[in-house]
Parts: sequence; structure tokens; C-alpha cells
Amino acid sequence: MKVYIDGQFYEKEDAKVSVFDHGLLYGDGVFEGIRAYNGRVFRLSEHLKRLEESAKAIFLSLPIPIKKIEESLLESVRVNGLKDAYIRLVITRGIGDLGLDMRKCKKNASVIIIADKIELYPPSFYEKGLDLITSSIRQRTPDQLSPAIKSLNYLPNIMARAEAVRAGAQEAILLSQQGYVSECTGDNIFYVQDGNLYTPPTYAGILDGITRGAVIDIAREKMGLKVEEKLFTVHELYRAAEAFVTGTGAEVVAAVKIDGHPIGSGVPGPLTKKIAQAFQDYARSHGTPIYEEVKAR
Repeated sequence: MKVYIDGQFYEKEDAKVSVFDHGLLYGDGVFEGIRAYNGRVFRLSEHLKRLEESAKAIFLSLPIPIKKIEESLLESVRVNGLKDAYIRLVITRGIGDLGLDMRKCKKNASVIIIADKIELYPPSFYEKGLDLITSSIRQRTPDQLSPAIKSLNYLPNIMARAEAVRAGAQEAILLSQQGYVSECTGDNIFYVQDGNLYTPPTYAGILDGITRGAVIDIAREKMGLKVEEKLFTVHELYRAAEAFVTGTGAEVVAAVKIDGHPIGSGVPGPLTKKIAQAFQDYARSHGTPIYEEVKAR
């Protein structure tokens, strides 16, 4: 594997950052997880736009133009000979000192790109579904650090996922301070009732997931389904006919049990299966080409 760092490619074992990088010392930076399917990078422009917005929100100036970041990302996939890939794009504040003051980071921000394979869940979980719990950790509120910012500060998510693991589950649901369902530790969440889809709105304090958006588009435009973004409690998930989570790493995977409550019949539901297949079909035929001249779609 070759890893891109600030304009150069390094072998995996030689890919290193300074111990004084504020991304390491303080989680000071932003990132995107991006997928490539069948030789195309899925919704690359949406990912890069979100990266720019996240960076701007934390006063982080991109060290190179976004077009150069795009070109470097595509080249990272090419040099690793991948057609299907998970791409981690990271922008750190750069090298500073042991203080919090970002002005001490004299070096430009760093761009790191890792192109590799990923298996967030074993194939068996796509067949039988996931068990979820409700985490005791609440979603941070927009008046703190907005969940819309995809920052390197993921400790609450990590601790909530640890709760799930200790409970024998695969994912955890974060509730808002008011007790409404917001999102999971690394995924957005949907439920099905009476043939309609429901998911928390972005104003509820969630990351506006790229896969989430694609699923909403596919459900509405290609499957003719009603999709409503609304506030709801975990009790509505307990009563749902089906539920599923979406994310760049997870893609689309059923949630079959939440806090010990079987969802529907306790197996992946028919509509969830159709949506998962429709997403795969769509993702594998849309995106920015990797091995040919990039053409706007």
C-alpha cells in the first residue's frame, strides 16, 4: 500500500506524521471516508464540499486547492491498483507545539490520503442484520461542536461503540439532549412503517451522511417511496416494521434488534433488502471515473 502525505507517496510502513501534529495531539482536523465502486469514486463532489465546509467551520485553511485534492485522491486509488476501495481523506492542522493555540502551527495543514479495502461488518451481518443498543452517551448539541462538522474528534462515538460491544451489539444509537434519535456512532438510521421511510432531520444534530442522501434520492426517485425527515424517539424504532443504518463504510445494513426488542420479524425486511440492492446497483454505475479522463456527470 502507498499512502499520500503532502504531495508524496510513501510505503505503508514509512507513512508517518510528526508527534507535534495537532491532528494527533488534539484531534484538530477534519476527514472524509469515501468509497470507490467499480472504478468510480462515489459522490466525490459531495464529499469534497462537505470537507471544505467542515474545514471552514474550524478555521482550517486547506493547504492546496480542492481540485488538487481531488486529483491526488484519484491518483491514490490508481497507484494502489484499486477499483473498489475505501478512501480516507484527512486534513490535519499541521505541526505546532504542546499548546492549544492554532497560531503555533506554522507549517501548512497536512493532507493525508489512504486508499485501501474495508470490511466494516462481516458478510454474515448483511444477511442476518445488526443488533443495536441505545447509548448512555448523548449527542453533542450544535451550540457545542456541530455534529455537521466531520472532525477528527470521535471519542464520544468510540465510547458509545464500546458500550455496544460490551452489550454484545454491533452499533449504538445516540439520542439528542431532548431524547430524540439522532444517529449511530458511524451511521445514519432509518425505519420503515406502512411502506414509508423515516429518518432524523439534519437539524436534529446529525451528520448529513452522503450515503444517507443517496438512499433518500434512490427511495424517492427510483422506488417511488415516501421519505419523511422527522424527530422521533427510540420507542418508534421498537414498533417499526423494519430499520436499517447507512454509512460510507457500512453502506446499507438492516437493524434487526434494538435494546433487546426485535424489529419487525427480527430479520432483514423486504424493503430494506430492496433498498440495499438498489443502492449497490446505483453506486456501481455512478461516480467520478478513476482510470479515465474525469468527466462531469
